Amino acid sequence: MEVTDVTKRFGTNLALKGVSFTVARGSVFGVIGPNGAGKTTLMRTLLDIIRATSGRAAVLGTDSRNAGPELRRRIGYLPGDLVLEGRVSGARLLKHYADISGPVREGRIEQLADRLKLDLNRPVRNLSKGNKQKLGVIQAFMHEPELLVLDEPTSGLDPLMQQEFLGLVQEASEAGQTVFLSSHVISEIQQAADEVAILRDGRIVTIASVEELRNSAIRHLRMSATGLGTAQLAARLGGLPGLGDLDCTLTATGATEATATLRGDLQPFVQAIGTLTLTDLVLEEPDLEESVLKLYSSPEVDS
Repeated sequence: MEVTDVTKRFGTNLALKGVSFTVARGSVFGVIGPNGAGKTTLMRTLLDIIRATSGRAAVLGTDSRNAGPELRRRIGYLPGDLVLEGRVSGARLLKHYADISGPVREGRIEQLADRLKLDLNRPVRNLSKGNKQKLGVIQAFMHEPELLVLDEPTSGLDPLMQQEFLGLVQEASEAGQTVFLSSHVISEIQQAADEVAILRDGRIVTIASVEELRNSAIRHLRMSATGLGTAQLAARLGGLPGLGDLDCTLTATGATEATATLRGDLQPFVQAIGTLTLTDLVLEEPDLEESVLKLYSSPEVDS
């Protein structure tokens, strides 16, 4: 996918504001953002379900505005507002979708239904929200498309089925399929995606690999040491790159305790405490969710 300066306006509301990015073939690209950020509008615009006001999107090498049946058969799409015909069984509905989307390997539908624990013989109208979502997942994956476009795909799925879905995404990527998915669940994107775009108010705040986000994420640390006072410890740690919210206190045992947040490279911090007599040190795993939420709430930069 190659997206260049895509803008979408609904009357006076500017829903997408010059969005640009590329998605490499065979990769898993995640778009994350709070509800109302523009994720669904972006997906619908890329597939030309709604027409962009300006800008250009090429999907599988074809301008999406010229998308016909041939291109659409190469795409598996799961909308965020999934609506299904309720008067037929799941099996009959999926057969109808298979007739539209193109060839489906023999046994493929049954294999997916078994993995997702879905009874295809039940009428769709009798299914729970989670089971209807499973039908949507199956129809997107069953014809093994070159590109999967998945809008909030785990909505309504229980934790076990969410993990099964993430397994399907990994297998699709390993088979050379490209996956473009949106979510507001940060942990889900962290597990699934190679690269992440953070969308806020119709603009992309940043695009980075999951590893880059982790490296820039916030760690919380707590340590205590003996043989120096609060002012000395504050002087030792103060000014270290990436260290913030430093608070030093004297404990009842006479040790000096420090709490802080740390972002980025650990080496300067390790060097700074190397000669101290430590009685405790806790350094948490990077909190990717906290880091991303800060990007959500940071003041918007005019572009």
